Amino acid sequence: VQLQASGGGLVQPGGSLRLSCASSELNLDTYAIAWFRQAPGKEREGVSCISVRDGSPLYADSVKGRFAISRDNPKNMVFLQMNALKAEDTGVYYCAADRAPHCNVIVASVMDYWGKGTLVTVSS
Repeated sequence: VQLQASGGGLVQPGGSLRLSCASSELNLDTYAIAWFRQAPGKEREGVSCISVRDGSPLYADSVKGRFAISRDNPKNMVFLQMNALKAEDTGVYYCAADRAPHCNVIVASVMDYWGKGTLVTVSS
């Protein structure tokens, strides 16, 4: 495992969570970092991506205006701030690294490194 996502948990609809992505093996500031999620019985979907130079981040339409991706390079971490959570945001969230420095698409097949996910459950 080269990446580790953390910060998941149970939250009520409308609540917030901040997910973290860290690595003890990779210098995350040299990779485009993306977040994916997989709900039970569904395919993994791209949520957000941030380029090496923190160019305009990409977001899935379903999370635009509610989620924000950011980097903390000194800490070698990437975060996903999730606000106004909905039941349909429930799933296992994964972070992934792409050797390409710029996010063009949020597609699992282009990612080079993955880690174990963290479960987010949005329920009342």
